[in-house]
Amino acid sequence: METESLLAGGADGGPPDYGSDSSRTSRSNGGGPGSRRMSYSVVGDSCSVEGGDEDLYIQQAVVFIEDAIQYRSINHRVDAKSLRLYRWYYSRICQWGLGLTIAVVLLLAFVERPSSLSVSSDPRRRAPPWEPPCGFTESIEMVCLAIFTLDLAVKSYLIGWEEFRKSKWLICYMVVIVASVIDWMLTISMDCEEKLRVRRLIRPFFLLQNSSLMKKTLKCIKRTLPEIASVILLLALHLCLFTMIGMLLFAKTEDPEKNGEWELYFRDLPHSLTSLLVLLTTANNPDVMIPAYSLNRGYSIFFICFSVIGTYFLMNLLTAIIYNQFRGYLLMSVQTSIIRRRLGIRAAFQILSCHGARRAAAESVKVDAVLEVMSRVQMKSYYRVAIVKEVQQYATAGCLDRDDFRKLFDELDKDRIKEHPPSPQYDSVLLQKLQRIFGHYYFTIVGNAVALVNVMCICTVLVLNSDKSIAEKDDYYMEVINCCFIFYYLLEMSLKIFAFGWRGYLSYRNNVFDGLLTILLLALQIIVFATYRFPYSQRDPHGLLSLWELVRLINMLIVFRFLRIIPDIKLMTLVASTLLDLVKNLRAFAGVLVVVYYMFAVFGIWLFEGAITPPPTHMSVLSNSSLENITSNFSMECGTYEQLGYWPNNFNDFAAAIILLYNVMVVNNWQAFMEAYSRYTSPWAKVYFVSWWLTSSVMWVNLFVALILENFIYKWDRCHSCSVIDVERTRYETSVQLIFKEQIQEPTEEELLSQLHQHPHLHLHWDEDLQS
Repeated sequence: METESLLAGGADGGPPDYGSDSSRTSRSNGGGPGSRRMSYSVVGDSCSVEGGDEDLYIQQAVVFIEDAIQYRSINHRVDAKSLRLYRWYYSRICQWGLGLTIAVVLLLAFVERPSSLSVSSDPRRRAPPWEPPCGFTESIEMVCLAIFTLDLAVKSYLIGWEEFRKSKWLICYMVVIVASVIDWMLTISMDCEEKLRVRRLIRPFFLLQNSSLMKKTLKCIKRTLPEIASVILLLALHLCLFTMIGMLLFAKTEDPEKNGEWELYFRDLPHSLTSLLVLLTTANNPDVMIPAYSLNRGYSIFFICFSVIGTYFLMNLLTAIIYNQFRGYLLMSVQTSIIRRRLGIRAAFQILSCHGARRAAAESVKVDAVLEVMSRVQMKSYYRVAIVKEVQQYATAGCLDRDDFRKLFDELDKDRIKEHPPSPQYDSVLLQKLQRIFGHYYFTIVGNAVALVNVMCICTVLVLNSDKSIAEKDDYYMEVINCCFIFYYLLEMSLKIFAFGWRGYLSYRNNVFDGLLTILLLALQIIVFATYRFPYSQRDPHGLLSLWELVRLINMLIVFRFLRIIPDIKLMTLVASTLLDLVKNLRAFAGVLVVVYYMFAVFGIWLFEGAITPPPTHMSVLSNSSLENITSNFSMECGTYEQLGYWPNNFNDFAAAIILLYNVMVVNNWQAFMEAYSRYTSPWAKVYFVSWWLTSSVMWVNLFVALILENFIYKWDRCHSCSVIDVERTRYETSVQLIFKEQIQEPTEEELLSQLHQHPHLHLHWDEDLQS
């Protein structure tokens, strides 16, 4: 029979040398000074523990289970001192502090020169922003870098030197910190006058390295890029082919009236490529074909064929390929996460199976030991209750085998069913009947109908008063109507509290939403009565608390309150919950997008800061030479940057750069930005804008659409047979891991034991005598 030995890392934390005979001998003899031997052997039907610390066994199992819950790697030190440090490092306050530090160092870009601290980004109206003194942001940044250095030191110690050398992310983390410190020192030595700060470009790395799922996402994106290269090449071939055809079709002729298409869009190769590339995004459709179409309707065939093939076939095919390839690589990453969970659970079982005295049964763990571990594990309370309830079912047997122990943690993947508190009991028959009426689902439907009528009244008044100024509006009748509806809302809330009780009322999320808005509306109504009194004779439309402003605020809250209908419509509830899950569980994908935005914004400031300067308001007072220099690149043609008044969209500060990049990502009129910066700087500026369009609109938007589809389809398949009430009661704890649960292959026992055997600090080795 096989014999397994479990040896914890020594107190000094140094990983042993796995390849030498001397290391194997030292491990069998206790590992040297300061080390502690934990070994067990399975001979027949018995297990023994030599020199083990029972509390340390429990602590190790607790940490391994916490690693499994969070999908963390278990390849870290397992001695008592390191485990305390490990749990402190992954505590909520420590991780929140690290996240806050990352947020602070990223937000410094809004304060540093060029500062974004101004009301408007329009250079025609923007006042000189507040510029921080030299050393202000640098001091904050140095504190953040010191925290990152401490973070790197703790991580490196916990995993050991051998694992540190294998971790490319930690090595890059060290390089980024060192580069940031060097660049920081250069800034201080130059009195903060330099414009090119390299560390601003590498700051997003701090956000990337702190998220395991974000790293997986980035890895998946990197692996997806080669797979879509063929479609990108086909798209480029399509673009080049139609560019050549377009230049042949719309060549310059002797008749100036027929040269409109050539002059505007097909003058040369760069103009032709740009025109059709923009048409691929439909941003300049139908403008690009109007000059030729006005001459001959047959020219429309060229543009229609280009759009149909490129926009509807190739671009959608690209979306499908990105979705399919990224989904496959993401599935592989999720598979790794699931293996981490199973490995953590298996490691906890392996340790607990040696916790205690001998046993006469097969390899198992004691129920008391499992309950002790679960009482210490940091996890959500409802999962802990569910797992403890399952453990207590084995109290009679006194122990759990390996499969039973693993099945306990299947509770982590189950939906949470929210049980509402029991309704209050009334002795009176009349009160019982009223309780049934006001607690019935139809009473909520009546409330929704009343809210709809209220919104329709507000809409009617808005239409009637749309052409009136504030002084001409008659707020008296609107205020009386709102007062009546607010009284009904207050009555409805009171009756529901009567039917369900306080605890029962607050156990429904839509009731909490209703109640908060009703209380806020009541408070505003009291302010109206206290300020103006009935019938509002002391009206001051220009005051800080004018009746119009208060009524408008009340109306906005009433319209917002109408969202209460969402939980009562099944499909709408499903869509809303999908959006909430996207916010909670797809933060990693949004994080990578933040990184891309950040880096492109920094590059944009480096390349284009101050490139576009609006002409002075009074150009007539300037000399002819000065006027010629200012307006050399100025264009007031229809659809240009200047004619559209896009002056606030610039790269003069970080916040303005972010907004400009967003506008380009939406692709509406993005050619205006590309054309303007190409005209004011260099034609090569188009490379920057096309790169951003490919990265954001083509790549990232398609990925986001794919993940929305996955999330929605997953939820739809799970709750399409449920009623509205069931959907309301069920808390779907959707995660990326659960979305791909059906496609994930469970690791085998041999794979888990092989992984445990390779653990750098928790050493498993087979007893050679028993193997022979």
